[in-house]
Amino acid sequence: MKIILTQEVEGLGAAGDVLEVKDGYGRNYLLPQGHAIRWTRGAQSQADAIKAARSARAVRDEAHAAEIKTKLEKSPVDVKVKAGEGGRLFGAVTAGDLAVAIGEVVGESIDKRTIILGNPIKTLGSHQVSIKLHDEVSAAVALNVIPA
Repeated sequence: MKIILTQEVEGLGAAGDVLEVKDGYGRNYLLPQGHAIRWTRGAQSQADAIKAARSARAVRDEAHAAEIKTKLEKSPVDVKVKAGEGGRLFGAVTAGDLAVAIGEVVGESIDKRTIILGNPIKTLGSHQVSIKLHDEVSAAVALNVIPA
């Protein structure tokens, strides 16, 4: 079965890639989960648009990713959130919130899909997250979740 990935699938490919997969894998997992669409000539233009959007969001190259990594690992990033008594948050800190806070520190926009949260952040204090800046470059970022 020929498919077009709509988002990154670990071990398979990135958004916009056109792949040939086993029928069962595509029909039972990728298509129902929304990770892929069936390939058609009309959908190929959609794949090209996905690739263009991905390249616009992507970090330019490995050297640029290493530069961003040094900025991020130099000092912790402060994330301001609403919190109640005892340091309990109203909700959780999302990848979108982190992308905005990290983007302010770096001076560039960071794609929220590159941020890897282990567990949801629901308390004030210090936390650690990982960001996949490039295929070969990942950064460990220290966060300080503080009340707004």
